[in-house]
Amino acid sequence: MTANRWLGLAALTVLFASSALAQAPSAVGRWTTIDDETKKPKSVIIIYEEGGKLFGKIEKLFREPNEEQNPVCDKCEGALKNQPIVGMVILRDLQKDDDEWSGGTILDPANGKTYKCKISVEDGGKKLKVRGYIGLSLIGRTQHWVRAE
Repeated sequence: MTANRWLGLAALTVLFASSALAQAPSAVGRWTTIDDETKKPKSVIIIYEEGGKLFGKIEKLFREPNEEQNPVCDKCEGALKNQPIVGMVILRDLQKDDDEWSGGTILDPANGKTYKCKISVEDGGKKLKVRGYIGLSLIGRTQHWVRAE
């Protein structure tokens, strides 16, 4: 192999490696939600992409033995009223916007309310910053979910 050909291959290898590293970690996958007060795992959410948008559904709940193991969303309205929480789609229609996903909604099954939502991947793909809010993003709550094993 000639020196020029070897240098060309080396340059291409560096180019492809750097472009792969430049891609942000994906929000798609399994995430464990953490309770704001107790700091214990609360649920596992599967985030998936459909039609260029992100959605997330509840795969599993971590419940105490004295709690209902298969609760329904009694505070939800419409078609979700009294539906099982496990399997429920709680993240909807998030669209890629630079380094975050926004423009969608998140449902809180605990109170049945739906909020505007934006998410971003942090800590090299290990954490997901989830912001639910009403109106402006300034008025809301942020949770950090961790990538599920």
